[in-house]
Amino acid sequence: MTSSDPTDAPEHSLALSWFAEPESAEAPVVVTGVFDVLHVGHVRFLTALREHGRPLLVGVEDDDRVRDWKGPGRPVNRAAERAEMLAALGCVDGVFIVSGPPEITDWQRYADLLRPLRPAALGYTAGDPYAAAKRRGAHALGAEVWELPLTKGRSTTATLGYMSRSL
Repeated sequence: MTSSDPTDAPEHSLALSWFAEPESAEAPVVVTGVFDVLHVGHVRFLTALREHGRPLLVGVEDDDRVRDWKGPGRPVNRAAERAEMLAALGCVDGVFIVSGPPEITDWQRYADLLRPLRPAALGYTAGDPYAAAKRRGAHALGAEVWELPLTKGRSTTATLGYMSRSL
């Protein structure tokens, strides 16, 4: 049976493609983000999530989505390279790339994307502009919400701003 709802069309949804599939079938903690210039804030955040004892799956937003959100100079690193760096971290059990139209950021589409992963929890940092949407998505998935503190002064945007000022 097909739907006549145009928002069900592939160009109106998100897709997940694995860069590194997890070995464990245990319900994971899932996070999604840009992870453009990997820094200590990312490492501390991901390590803290993994210390809860569940497998950690990380979703990396694709290049078109990041460019639309952050501007023409971003991402600095391509999605496959960002995924490779994350997969190399000992605390990360699997990495996938999120693709789809940049304007799709709503919790329902993310819940649809993540549902097959059967997440036990969704993680994000305090101050995340999509925190409310992530909480709604977690609720729809029957997953816990894990909000961790942000490492002050450590963000890709701050790092890139510092670098441009020091040149």
